[in-house]
Amino acid sequence: CIYGERVGLGRSYVKLDGKLNYADWCEGIRNGRNYVSDGKSHLLDFKANGVVMGEDGSELKLSQPGTLHLTARVAARLNQTPNPSIRNRRYNEKPYWDIERARIGETREVPVEVIVNGYPAAKQNITADGKLQDVAFDVRVDRSSWVAMRILPSSHTNPIFVLVGDKPIRASKRSAEWCLKGVDQCWSQKQKFIKADEIEQAKLDYEHARQSYRNLLAECDAE
Repeated sequence: CIYGERVGLGRSYVKLDGKLNYADWCEGIRNGRNYVSDGKSHLLDFKANGVVMGEDGSELKLSQPGTLHLTARVAARLNQTPNPSIRNRRYNEKPYWDIERARIGETREVPVEVIVNGYPAAKQNITADGKLQDVAFDVRVDRSSWVAMRILPSSHTNPIFVLVGDKPIRASKRSAEWCLKGVDQCWSQKQKFIKADEIEQAKLDYEHARQSYRNLLAECDAE
């Protein structure tokens, strides 16, 4: 969820092959066949070199660095008139996600971005008139990376995992360090609530998590 004011503020749209049922919806989430949205923009059929997000592990294998051809069908809906009461708010003020915040100037356009390892790599503006539009990008990757598409702050796809030379994805040392610090922060807040007869196992479990991130950190080349 985005925040708990009411149901439906944050939505997860899952691609299903048949009729909607809860079990298949959950399986679609597990397989990554979904995108999140405020309901005012949509990112459909995201592909990289023909590999479909959420199918076959969302993996694209390259023997060497190269250029990805990324495609999607995109729609967004903005009112004709800007709403300054939303667009001028800071990102830490509600509504955190709203298509109005993505509006470019006084136009009815919003940017669709390609994200590689957490950073914008390409951008294309579309008119937010509610109509489905085809978008395409050519983006080079030099190492194993995760790639996604977004309209910030309105919608975001799951990633497609691009494996270059069968090497694992190691986005950055900074990401691994952030996760390691997150484990320490979680422990500092939760340890006082753990039962006495469970504390030793909890210590082992948290240390296992720390070591996992230390291992990832040691494997990272990019800062």
